[in-house]
Amino acid sequence: MNLLQTLLAFLVVIGVLIVIHELGHYWVARWCGVKVLRFSVGMGKVVYSRRIGPDQTEWALSMLPFGGYVKMLDARDQDLSGLPAADLQREFTRQTVWRRMAIVAAGPIANFLLAIALFAGLFMHGIPEPVPKLRATATGSVAYQAGLRGGELITAVNGEPIRIWSDLRWKLLQSALEKTPVTLEVQRVNPLRADGTLVETVRLPMDSITAKDLESDFLQKLGLDLAMPKAVLGKVVIDGPAMKAGLREGDAVVSINGETLADGMRFLEIIRASSDKPLSMAILRAGVPLTINVTPVATLQNGKPVGRIQVEMPLAPEMTVASEAPLAAIAKGARKTWDMSVLTLKMVGRMIIGEVSLKNITGPITIADYAGQTARVGMVSYLSFIALISISLGVMNLLPIPVLDGGLLLYYALEVLTGKPVPARFGEMAQRAGVGILMTLMVVAVFNDIVRLIS
Repeated sequence: MNLLQTLLAFLVVIGVLIVIHELGHYWVARWCGVKVLRFSVGMGKVVYSRRIGPDQTEWALSMLPFGGYVKMLDARDQDLSGLPAADLQREFTRQTVWRRMAIVAAGPIANFLLAIALFAGLFMHGIPEPVPKLRATATGSVAYQAGLRGGELITAVNGEPIRIWSDLRWKLLQSALEKTPVTLEVQRVNPLRADGTLVETVRLPMDSITAKDLESDFLQKLGLDLAMPKAVLGKVVIDGPAMKAGLREGDAVVSINGETLADGMRFLEIIRASSDKPLSMAILRAGVPLTINVTPVATLQNGKPVGRIQVEMPLAPEMTVASEAPLAAIAKGARKTWDMSVLTLKMVGRMIIGEVSLKNITGPITIADYAGQTARVGMVSYLSFIALISISLGVMNLLPIPVLDGGLLLYYALEVLTGKPVPARFGEMAQRAGVGILMTLMVVAVFNDIVRLIS
């Protein structure tokens, strides 16, 4: 069932992005007066088609679901002898270079507009996310040295207000790429003040973050983690080690073997690391302090013993719903699309110079996997994923690689500068090189996908 759902979610993502991209080319071509002969979703042999409109444009579904194209009246690959003069005026290469550039650029631009629309809709709807509250920081970490101890609520980064954890992570990622320090505005609990809080400013250096750290969870390198709820037991399994020891649902675990627990996550860490080792737990039950001894039972996980006492530990962080007014949501969607595009370009640049591993290149298998995962989580996650892939598609298509839209735009830019088209021989050689580059990237992407599946 999961495989079918993953496949369906993947096909929807690919289908939506292809249709939007090609519609961008189609609409602008029509607006520029160019005759469109075929609009195809998919590549290869046409399996279904229908002619619609005054130009009898063929709308087609083709055999291979990866990709699509808009076929225009073009003297470079069609015999135009015998065509009426009115149709010849609508041939692609007879248009001004600016019109040709607009038609080519319209595909990636359509992908960016889709991302803006999706993000804006999500921001208006409201996205439930964890609040940017910090877990206890490890002694000696960058965050600890900066003065963060855990429990702080981050309210602004570099003067820009934030309300959700993903905004905090995003802004820190941008600063980490540039290795520029960030200024955090933090709100601490202070019972001596009338409102019970104290707002302070903390400067967090980012020069310790390496390119390799960015490929994993760089926040852990800084010593930052999301705050978790206190260690209060949930459901206790009947006749499990916890129940036999006397633990009950609702017990608040204060400490284990004398170590005060910061949260429920630390509770789980200690239990998992203590297979077949007796533990002394100080708990509060309805406000009454008790001491209970329990020994986690060893169970094998990935070939290693892990301790379990068969009790639930709720770990849902504090959540909020961040929503925006329509105009603010559109502006925020545009800003996020721009920021994600810039980040993608920076990561591509770092791959080229070797600062970021080629392992970060993903292919259709990984995309399908993420499509299935986000679809199972919910519509908000799924639409966010489509927006992110749409941005990636737009950016990748603008790269100056022949056979991509960016390569064609490069040709036309040279035509603007020199006053004459790129020589056909040069264009053919560049096309072959572009195909070689794309095939190499595809091989790397599929290889990385397979390695991820195996590991």
